Formats: sequence, structure tokens, C-alpha cells
Amino acid sequence: MSPAAAHPTDAAPARVPARRWLAAAAALALLPGCFTFHREPPRPGRTTLAAPAVTLTALTVSNYLVIESKWDRYGPYHFLIDTGASVTLVSPQLAARYGRKNPFTPDTPLVRVKSAEGDTALLTATLLDRLQLDGARFEDVQALVYDLGPLSAHLGVKIDGILGFPLFRETLLTLDYPRSRVVLQRHEGAPPVPGATIAFNNDRKTPIIPVRLGAQTFAALIDSGSDAFLSLNPVGLQPVFAVPPRTGALVGTLANDREQHTGRLAATLMVGPHALLRPVVDLTDELSSLGGGLLKNFTVTFDQERSRVTLQRDSLAPIPPEPRRSAGLSFTKTPAYWRVASVVPGSPAAAAGLQPGDLVTRLNGEPVARWDIRRYELLVATATAIEFTLLNGQQETPQRVAVFDLVP
Repeated sequence: MSPAAAHPTDAAPARVPARRWLAAAAALALLPGCFTFHREPPRPGRTTLAAPAVTLTALTVSNYLVIESKWDRYGPYHFLIDTGASVTLVSPQLAARYGRKNPFTPDTPLVRVKSAEGDTALLTATLLDRLQLDGARFEDVQALVYDLGPLSAHLGVKIDGILGFPLFRETLLTLDYPRSRVVLQRHEGAPPVPGATIAFNNDRKTPIIPVRLGAQTFAALIDSGSDAFLSLNPVGLQPVFAVPPRTGALVGTLANDREQHTGRLAATLMVGPHALLRPVVDLTDELSSLGGGLLKNFTVTFDQERSRVTLQRDSLAPIPPEPRRSAGLSFTKTPAYWRVASVVPGSPAAAAGLQPGDLVTRLNGEPVARWDIRRYELLVATATAIEFTLLNGQQETPQRVAVFDLVP
């Protein structure tokens, strides 16, 4: 969970964000970690802002803020900011266009990375000459090359990069969820940030803060690369559940898949002065984290220079609980069809006979190509049932499936 190390070693795999996606629950988490190079990489180049404050318009996709930027004839480019990651990932296309040839040494090895389940994979390190976000320019950006195609297919937006937290070390980074924007400011002369300020619990510039669940205090990572509400490691906490955890859909990571376990806590979660009543929680064996499902209620400003974060919300009224709705299915997606990745045990979808591997070509009679994640999430949130058209050979068969509360 630590930032990128300055002195690399080949003794242990590095940790990088690993993709997780669920169509039914609309969850994507990018697991935090660090990466290392064979030798100490060049010092990061300059961060240049065209104005004291640069405002970037963001597209709200699920519980993520996706920045769009166009600085050459190949754009626009789309980037997701992941405050839970200490690395930046870029697509092979962007790396080929702006990555330096042989940026380190001829014998620089591929970077070994570890998924949430402990499996390893190999990624190539690169050094981008520049990365431009409208009026913000970043030079000599260290990154790993990663296939972002599955993530792009899931979100319905071509993602060119996932920007790790250290990229913004020289700026005040504000994720303004209510206004769908990102603001970058110079430290010098920046006006005071309104809201509740919480210090990081470490000196490594990692946004881990203390939060309270009932009478218990624990550390949680602020993770904009996850759209979950709260991912909780229960070890040492003995949490009490209003709704016991149940098996959800399958979660995909960098190297493999694992089941999701979701429930509702009985206690109130306190983040600074802000109360979140009986939150829905996804159990994890990683560090506990606060994802976009929670952060969407706030304007969040990160000050890496002072190792602190400020949460601002127009009201101090408690944030009420919401149900977790589901169609009982998760998918891997292509423009032509969605393949069922998993079926929630005991769900209406399971009772209807749907199975992993089934191919879905239409939703409510419309081709799946017309359904991006935002439209599908709205359907799951509001519909009582969804008609999935299944493809068997050349024959299409409609199957009506009830939507239910996975966690009431």
C-alpha cells in the first residue's frame, strides 16, 4: 500500500492497480500499491499550470470522474484519477505515441505486479515525455503500460490512462463530485479550502485517514479508483451487520476472479464530522477504503505537500442508507454482446436458469451496444425487471429477470 519506491528490488513483486468490474453492481476498484524499476528512475519533470487554478470538466461515469483532454490530433483522451494507486497506467497506444524509447537501461526488466489474490503478471515500464490535461502539463511521467480495453468496454468510454496519486504531488487536487469537475491549483497563494480537514496517518504522502465505525477507529484509504461505498477489512473490528454479508457477483482482478461479499453495517460510519448511516460494505482482505460511492457526496481536496485531505459538503445532515440493487448478473462486454461472467446465488437470475457463459445481445429489446454503464445503472436502479435476450447459436431467446435488492 506504499508509494512507489525510489530504490527498486527484484526480490518481491510490486503492487499496482488491478481492474475490477461488475456490470450488475457497477463496481470497479483499482487496487492500490507501488511499483519499482531496475534502477532509480529519473526525477519527475515539471508540473506546469497555465493559471493559478485549472478547472477540468469531468464526465461522471458510475461513481468515477473521467477527465477528457485533447492536445493533439489523436484525441480526445480520457483519464480516470485513482487516488488509491501509486502508479499511473497508460494504454499501449498512448505509450507508443509519447513514451520514450529505452527510457531506462537496455537491461531494464518487465515490472512484476501482484493482484489482490497474490498472482503476478508482467507489465512494461515507460516514461512519457508529457501528459496534458487542458491547462495542466505534466512532463517525464513514469507509467506502466496496461491494456485498458476491458475497462473501456465496461464503462462505455475509451480510457487512455489511470492517473495515480503521486502525479499530482505538486498541486492541490480537488475532486468535485457534485459539480462533475476536477480542479488543480498551485500551492502558493491558494485560498483556504472550506470543509473538514483530516491529516494522513502516515508520512509517505498516501491518503490513508482515520475513520470511526461506532466506537471503533480504523484506517481507510481514500480511493477514487473504486466506485464502492466502503470496502472493509473486518480483521480486528468485529463489525455488527444489520444485513449479513451475502455472496454477490464475480469480481475480476488483474490476474483472476473472486466472489464479492456484500452486507450492511448496523453502526454509523464517521468520516470527520460527517455521518454515514448503516453503510453498505464490501468485505476485503486488503486495506479498508472509501470509494466513489461515498466520495460522490463531497468535494474532496488533497494536499500532498501537507499530507492532508479536506472534505466539503453543503450539509452536515447524516447521509442516509441506500439499497444495493442488482439484476443478479455480472458481465464482460463487447459491442456485439455481453457475456455472463457470474450469476448471484439465490437470485431471480439464477432461478431463471441463466448461467456463466451465456451471451446477451439485447436489453429490453435494444442491442447491448446502445447501453452504456450509466444507462444500465439507471435501469437497474429503477426497473422491477429486465428482459435479457440470450443468443444460442443463431437463435435469440428473451428471458425476463426480476431486479432485486441485493442488500436492502
